[in-house]
Amino acid sequence: MNDIIELDARRLLCPMPVIRLQDCLAKQPGGARVRITCTDPGTMNDIPTWCRINGHLVLDNEQPQHEYIFLVQKAADGN
Repeated sequence: MNDIIELDARRLLCPMPVIRLQDCLAKQPGGARVRITCTDPGTMNDIPTWCRINGHLVLDNEQPQHEYIFLVQKAADGN
């Protein structure tokens, strides 16, 4: 699977970016990749923590101009 799903979580505050990511990943098969763009600085801790707890991988993260962008891969077993 090479397609990356784009998820816009700009202007959303905790816990909404994580909830949007959770809802998006729930609809995807194991191994799917989602790029989520956020503006809440709390996501720098929240998203990696949520991914670790749920077995997903943060493949990359960037911080261009007040945005926080994460590339997340859903756990292969589909959790």
